[in-house]
Amino acid sequence: MTQYIIAPAAIQDLDKITSYFAARNVDAGDRLLDKFQKKCRYLTQFPQIGRSYKAIRPSLRGIPMDGYIIFYRIEADRIEIMRLVKGNRE
Repeated sequence: MTQYIIAPAAIQDLDKITSYFAARNVDAGDRLLDKFQKKCRYLTQFPQIGRSYKAIRPSLRGIPMDGYIIFYRIEADRIEIMRLVKGNRE
């Protein structure tokens, strides 16, 4: 796999997070976005690395990132980033 796509719900999550950081600490927000992009690229190389969340959805996997969880699913030719949520969120 060489690519990833970001689902609309994950884009909304990123927008909320970046808005939060824009009002408080722009540099931290930039670092978080850089880490997010690196994690997504990493997932294209090692898609099975994330934990299975099959209790929520059979194909759902997640990988932690700075207090957040990147939820994704593996498709035939790409990774789909589904959501980005706080790690302690139910």
